[in-house]
Amino acid sequence: MDEGLYRCVAFAGFLIVGVIAWLTGKRSSVNWKTIAGSFVLAWVLGVLTFWLPWSRQALGWLNDVLIAILNVYQKGNIFLFGPLAIGPGQTLPDGTASIGFVLAMQVLPAVIFFSAVVAGLYYLKIMPAIVRGFAWLFYRVMRISGAESLSASANIFVGIESSLTIRPYLAALTPSELLTVLTCMMATVASTVMAIYVIALQGVFPEIAGHLVSASIISIPCAILISKLTLPEDQQPETLGDLPSNVEEFDSTESEPPSNLIAALIDGGMQGVKMAVGIAALLIVFLGLEAMVDLVLALLPQMGEAPLSLNRILGWATWPFTVLMGLKPEEWQTASQILGARFVETEVAAYFKLAAVQSTALPALTPRSLIVMTYALCGFVHVASMGIFVGGLSALIPSRVQDISRLGFRALWTAFLATVLTGCIAGVLA
Repeated sequence: MDEGLYRCVAFAGFLIVGVIAWLTGKRSSVNWKTIAGSFVLAWVLGVLTFWLPWSRQALGWLNDVLIAILNVYQKGNIFLFGPLAIGPGQTLPDGTASIGFVLAMQVLPAVIFFSAVVAGLYYLKIMPAIVRGFAWLFYRVMRISGAESLSASANIFVGIESSLTIRPYLAALTPSELLTVLTCMMATVASTVMAIYVIALQGVFPEIAGHLVSASIISIPCAILISKLTLPEDQQPETLGDLPSNVEEFDSTESEPPSNLIAALIDGGMQGVKMAVGIAALLIVFLGLEAMVDLVLALLPQMGEAPLSLNRILGWATWPFTVLMGLKPEEWQTASQILGARFVETEVAAYFKLAAVQSTALPALTPRSLIVMTYALCGFVHVASMGIFVGGLSALIPSRVQDISRLGFRALWTAFLATVLTGCIAGVLA
């Protein structure tokens, strides 16, 4: 099969995943203006990313800026942790060599630094302007409510905090709006943790930073397309004909906004500490639980050459979606194992696994397939994130706890399908 045929498979996969979303949802009348707008916007963003020279140059520039920022944070990191902060093969100015890869010391501090930078950009009113620009685009093109548009656009840059942008409207959100908000949260990645994925893949994917930003943006219309096919709007949203103008910002955890830029940076850094600790805790807990489940599964009769494991089971479950994204047959097993493991191990471990299989003498994936997997993994699609987002949203609107909890697993499913759509777009255009 030539590459053109695999691209056709990926386009067919995009349509099939949409049908799957409808079949596994409420199966009621959908708003075709929203579906058409989401479809067009997703593919237009994809074409801008992969085909137009000027947009590719912009993506390269953005990648260089993010990599430069990522390198800057190392000064403070090395001051604190010395050789623990530098990667394998690197040395300090005094000649001290790295002791090897240590995720806690070399990766998680980037979350703290990026969180502080984002908080500073919010204080300077730069980030809110960008968020509002994307919100206007989503509102006009996809014909969704103002609250959905604003929350969705904020998800390009932050995670659970995006719900604070529409706090005054949360209690009145319809079930369809709630699913859209949750799906967008899980189908994208926050800029504050994007540094982790850049560190994981920059050795095998030089333009990774720019592509991760692009993937997170393309995932928004994909998430809205899937959520509106799964649970179409059958009520009248409060902000249907209006884009909220007076909304709360989410650059501070305090009741009062930071009084100056330094305070904003400190507040953002402290938020980053909480995120870094949270990521570490999730990896420890869920990787440990996975190992515990594997101990039980190992007692069952062996299937094939390897013992039964949770990763193998999840890999089998995601195998069809790997095929739909247009990957080659010899890549299906490796890609499906990585894609399936993300549900438990989180996307952090998945990106490092992806980097590992590409760092060997014989890489498991072609450059095109590496791009497809990078885009498909770009989202908080795992059980831990579902608990975080459902719990966080429930804390903001306790009166809707039952509604939100009922939508939790459905949101995990729709977010997964949305990231597969993003992978399909990359499979066609990369």
